[in-house]
Amino acid sequence: MIFADRIDAGRRLAAALAPLRGEDCVVLALPRGGVPVAAEVARALDAPLDLVLVRKIGAPHQQELAVAAVVDGDTPQLVRNEDVIRLLHVSEDYLEAEARRQLKEIERRRTAYLAGRTPEPIEGRTAIVVDDGIATGATTRAALRAVRARRPRRLVLAVPVAPPDTIAALASEVDQIVCLSQPEPFGAIGAFYDDFRQLEDEDVRSILAATSRAGRGAAR
Repeated sequence: MIFADRIDAGRRLAAALAPLRGEDCVVLALPRGGVPVAAEVARALDAPLDLVLVRKIGAPHQQELAVAAVVDGDTPQLVRNEDVIRLLHVSEDYLEAEARRQLKEIERRRTAYLAGRTPEPIEGRTAIVVDDGIATGATTRAALRAVRARRPRRLVLAVPVAPPDTIAALASEVDQIVCLSQPEPFGAIGAFYDDFRQLEDEDVRSILAATSRAGRGAAR
């Protein structure tokens, strides 16, 4: 399955999530790439859109390979990919230093994206965590655990594409997974998109603002 772009992926994902319309849902995007996907889901389900601010910790000299991920909150969580850490002999000093660095970036993004916005309440609601795809799952696992700690009634992971072994490994973290395509071999997420351009902070702000205006209009 090839997606034209993230909007196309979001609309297809929204169609698969249609049975959740009518539930008390909140849609949570992983920025940056997950935001346009999640915005389409939020519109289709008439649900609010918020963010889960999480950052991957890449391996030394191989930043695209996740050794861990950190997510902010009252108590920041570090989720480790122990197999990769052992294989590459990644030191604890490296992990701690990178966790501090990524938490600073999370704070920068919080200010850039959400300044003045109150976090959407999650407790007792159906929380739908959305990204544009998953590779190793370390970043996603950190996000899911942080959301679970906020006590949703139900936790759903929704992504357009991911490898089957990663989906299987994440199944215990959620109540439901919706994944449109699980190709094997997998490769890179961008290989499943015709347009997988990098998004900038301004793109995220614009999408959040547009989705917020649409929500207020629906409320009237």
